[in-house]
Amino acid sequence: MKNRILLENYFFPADLEMQIEAFVDHYNHRRYHESINNLTPADVYFGRGQAILKQRERIKLKTMETRRLQYRKNAA
Repeated sequence: MKNRILLENYFFPADLEMQIEAFVDHYNHRRYHESINNLTPADVYFGRGQAILKQRERIKLKTMETRRLQYRKNAA
């Protein structure tokens, strides 16, 4: 965060506060963290992590089945 803040000049404290707030929002709500199974900290904090991981697993299985069917269709 420090390096990102130092890249620009902020002439008003409100500008700096706005940039810090934007960084914290991105870090907590949009950036996936590998150490917590590619979830956002907000997802883990609010208890949505397991539901998201289950949904990803369902999507993965459905995708694999679809690809398997397409392969069999093309191989026949």
